[in-house]
Amino acid sequence: MDLLPILGLVCVLIWVYLLFLRGGFWRVRANLAGSQTDTRRLPVAVVIPARNEAATIGKSISSLLEQQTVAEVHVIVVDDDSSDGTAEVARQAAAAEGKENRLTIVHGATLPAGWTGKLWAVQQGLREAQQQNPEYFLLTDADIQHGPRNLVSLLEIAEAGKYDLTSFMVGLRCETLAEKLLIPPFVYFFFKLYPPAWIRSERHKTAAAAGGCMLVRAAALTRIGGMESIRGELIDDCALANAIKQSGGRVWLGLTNSAQSLRAYNSLSEIERMISRTAFNQLRHSTLLLLAVIAGMAATYLLPPALLFSGGALPVSLGAAACIMMAGSYLPIVRFYRLNPVWSLALPVAALFYLRATTHSALNYWSGRGGEWKGRTQDRARFKQETDRAP
Repeated sequence: MDLLPILGLVCVLIWVYLLFLRGGFWRVRANLAGSQTDTRRLPVAVVIPARNEAATIGKSISSLLEQQTVAEVHVIVVDDDSSDGTAEVARQAAAAEGKENRLTIVHGATLPAGWTGKLWAVQQGLREAQQQNPEYFLLTDADIQHGPRNLVSLLEIAEAGKYDLTSFMVGLRCETLAEKLLIPPFVYFFFKLYPPAWIRSERHKTAAAAGGCMLVRAAALTRIGGMESIRGELIDDCALANAIKQSGGRVWLGLTNSAQSLRAYNSLSEIERMISRTAFNQLRHSTLLLLAVIAGMAATYLLPPALLFSGGALPVSLGAAACIMMAGSYLPIVRFYRLNPVWSLALPVAALFYLRATTHSALNYWSGRGGEWKGRTQDRARFKQETDRAP
């Protein structure tokens, strides 16, 4: 039997599995509130780690102080050694709302050994927030603008399902050509890796969260030993979700358009840096996993369109069937971002880009350059770090 029909059959079987046996990850839609719980009785403290976020933090603070149908929200901003006036912009935003008393600025202490920068900032914010005796903590980023009912939606979902961690994948900016090509696939690939139905199921071990908008029960955070239990994790949101679920807690992740990220990615290189910062860490620095991902991505996203040019009737038909399933599964994300449906055909191009970024992430790790974020280099090969410290 010729090889090409066999490869075509493999492609079709992969897509049958993804469509019907992968938790329905592709059936995305904006999530609505889970119940009509009276959220006014639920005290919430908001923690925002911020390092050089003057461009966006003002809108984020204003949106949080304008939340509807919740108990009084107190916002703690941890200024992580910013050099652009981040703290002052936050103060001005609170003053403009007439709610300066609901904002606390914490000036970050020196980063101790064993902690990542963001988690150390969050830890300091939580320590301050505990004085408010909240039932929930909202952990959010300084570039997230929350709709007026975003927090109440999170609270209603958490209360209705008794979830210990409730997280929204917020709407990411999708305006430039680079963003239209690569941001919807980022969400698509994330949900494929972590199907939301599996995350909320007690029968599956899968756990994940979207770090830009996470509502955490204070009791659940205490149960896992706080942020100290994951202090060295680079992919902190998924690590937190995993720790909570392993401790017996319940986790929920969904998609929303009631909150938006203000962070812009104006070029392919900016998105590549964002991906390559953590991609190889996601693979646990395993060369075998890297090779498996390359092979799997190639068979799933690159081989089907290649078969369209193979010339044989059977492999072309099988490749076309796989391409139709691929585009059909991607279309809901394309629609969520209000793009032309033609963008659903661009997934193979995006997959090739993400393969390149993942490979680049591994090369950075092996070379000792690591991933740079906010002026800090993270996730370098251990032998390189030890060499750098040697006299």
